[in-house]
Amino acid sequence: MAADSKRLSVMGVGISLGLFLAISFVLCIALALVVPDAGLHRPWLQFLPGFSWFTWPSFFLGLCESFAYGLYAGIVFVPLYNFFARVGADWW
Repeated sequence: MAADSKRLSVMGVGISLGLFLAISFVLCIALALVVPDAGLHRPWLQFLPGFSWFTWPSFFLGLCESFAYGLYAGIVFVPLYNFFARVGADWW
């Protein structure tokens, strides 16, 4: 298998991770609204700067920040993966 076939796309992975985290955020907020005593909002307060429970501006801020975290993870992960996939193919 050629090393080029293992390469990942920064935008493809970044947008996928961003959407995954944004959808997870929306589902978690929806569950927290259905089951308010579960304490599901506490992690969001820790990980999303400026997020407070529950206002519409805060919801959209959390949604944008969740997407941005996923995009950042893709931007950092993909070049590292592509580098080590290429170098690893030479080492093994």
